[in-house]
Amino acid sequence: MRCTAGCGQAGHAGKKGGLHSAIAEEVEAEVERLIGEGVVDDFQAIETEARRVALQIMGQAVAHRLNADHSDDRGPRLSCGCGGEARFAGRRPKVFTTALGPLTLERAWYHCERCHNGFSPRDRTLGMEDTFLSPAALRMIGIAAARTSFEGSSALLHELAGLAVAPKTVERHAEALGREIAGDECRVIEPEPCDAATLYLGLDGTGVPARKAEVEGSQGKQPDGSAKTREAKLAVVWSAETTDNEGHPVRDPGSATYNAAIETIATRDTDTEPAPFAKRILREAERRGFDTAERRVILGDGAPWIWNFADEHFPDAIRIVDIFHAKGHLFEVAKGIYGIGSEIGQRWARKRREELDEGRVGEVIATLRSHAETCEEARKNAEYFSTNRARMNYPKFRAMGLCVASGVVEGGCKNIVGARLKQGGMRWTVDGANAIIALRCAVESNRFDDFWERRAGAIP
Repeated sequence: MRCTAGCGQAGHAGKKGGLHSAIAEEVEAEVERLIGEGVVDDFQAIETEARRVALQIMGQAVAHRLNADHSDDRGPRLSCGCGGEARFAGRRPKVFTTALGPLTLERAWYHCERCHNGFSPRDRTLGMEDTFLSPAALRMIGIAAARTSFEGSSALLHELAGLAVAPKTVERHAEALGREIAGDECRVIEPEPCDAATLYLGLDGTGVPARKAEVEGSQGKQPDGSAKTREAKLAVVWSAETTDNEGHPVRDPGSATYNAAIETIATRDTDTEPAPFAKRILREAERRGFDTAERRVILGDGAPWIWNFADEHFPDAIRIVDIFHAKGHLFEVAKGIYGIGSEIGQRWARKRREELDEGRVGEVIATLRSHAETCEEARKNAEYFSTNRARMNYPKFRAMGLCVASGVVEGGCKNIVGARLKQGGMRWTVDGANAIIALRCAVESNRFDDFWERRAGAIP
């Protein structure tokens, strides 16, 4: 398609018959070509083609305007990052993938004889140094890849934005963007406003399918003791000031923020600072003002690492074991004692659940201990309930108007990690998984825009 929109018009954009008029004439001509005379019988096809043509017209106009501007020619020599001097080597064209489609831009090029590398000042200014993607195209890739597979993202970008980006390209740039976000998350801790009287901190972990090299020598749940997954740990902070029709607290819309990674929380006696995931939790808690809330609640299952962390860093917080997790243990014991599908086993488990709901944890423990000698599951759970007894005072917690279930955390494991990283055939490196987890957490926690503004502000 010819470009009447920009040719010879760049210097007369504000005059009658200038750029605006030329674009209007071009658009009008293309609309006439698309619709023509007669009855419109396929409006979807017209919409799609009109969008493509409109983007192409504007893209060519933008390219023409930029290519006519030689202000990026900054003299015969420029300082190079290596400390040497780079000489002007003419203007060089490069095709960029942009939100307007592919654009060919001609930029001043400088080459350094000391490090044998070249660079374009304009690429740096536009935020496209060492890449063929424009910032808007990269942003689209990041948002798409945060929500669906790399293959699905490639298809969506083509269908919805007309961008031809291969799945491998999506993967490479989404993971690079995720690593940027992960670094930004460590550096930037900006407190977020919160008026809630009670804040909840939920902690949990979920397995991520990993490549063989990432689980070599690790203990796992396979029959031979090997592992196929690496655990991603998740921290969720939310408020629940609203209640449902029965008066039970429910998560306030938009209040949940997520922070996760495949990281250790284990420390050695010689360590002088918290483990990586402990630092991650503390950063998230600081952003949300968890330590300054009137009431602080930590929710989780019975994993020792959760309560060890709580004891060390938030000793005054209220600690609650997720009631549904606790009840699940009772059904496992029932199967161990009476077998799978046993009616008497189901009745036994329901009775223990009622005792738990009523705060009669001592009776639950006593019953479990009575089966400890003949059932290993009962023995282990007698210890589990005894260890967590103070965290299972559900009548007291309900009377205080507190959540006693960690559905927000379970949902985070499924939706933040599982829905994106546990799709069929996926096997991750730790680095790749952490990058996409960071990207997904930023998007789902409504922090992506803040990151993008900081990123754009850092471009020289």
